[in-house]
Amino acid sequence: MARRPTATAKGDSAQLGFDLAGTAAQVRLLCGVDEAGRGPLAGPVYAAAVVLDPARPIQGLADSKVLTARRREALFDEIRERALGWHIAQASVEEIDRINILHATMLAMQRAVHGLADSGLEPDLVQVDGNRCPQVRFAVEAIVKGDAKVQAISAASILAKVARDRALLVLHGAYPQYGFDAHAGYGTPQHLAALAEFGATPHHRRSFAPVRQAIAMGRIAPVGAIPAPAFPEPLL
Repeated sequence: MARRPTATAKGDSAQLGFDLAGTAAQVRLLCGVDEAGRGPLAGPVYAAAVVLDPARPIQGLADSKVLTARRREALFDEIRERALGWHIAQASVEEIDRINILHATMLAMQRAVHGLADSGLEPDLVQVDGNRCPQVRFAVEAIVKGDAKVQAISAASILAKVARDRALLVLHGAYPQYGFDAHAGYGTPQHLAALAEFGATPHHRRSFAPVRQAIAMGRIAPVGAIPAPAFPEPLL
């Protein structure tokens, strides 16, 4: 899922929120990257890549976790409208279970960056929230707490979070007894109780201990309206 980029602002020295210093002064297209959904027991992990447009600033960008759901939704639309380019990607539950959640997260980030680039907008520098970088074909660096420091990363965190939350709402429609609309797949007491009572769905991460334990006890839910291994696209 991506936006075809608009004309790039080559005359601008930087993307918003990026302090230029040294060789970084040559950066004109900064791509921010962040993920959503590393911790949940169910559903894919999502990632987004965003290149902001300095000529079209967006007010109120921040780490998605500190924003209300309503504010995230509003910013989600504004980012997609005003950014020079963006791309949202995911790594599936099957990939998470096969290569582990860390590597699946890096894979989703890689897909987001390369999806953005493949649409015609190649960044000079990729900045990623956290302390690890995905393998991409561009200069890349990790920024600890980058979602609060770099506006392009903040924008990416909002796109990834909203896209994943919307997808979990679709999953809730197939399995309403689990409460995915409330906990988005995280291991809350409500979710753990539902796992114990109804078992693991095809969309639960079998490599995660609570899900593994439920399966070991023979708790496997019947396939719902959304069959495995497919997962619903976000309601974009």
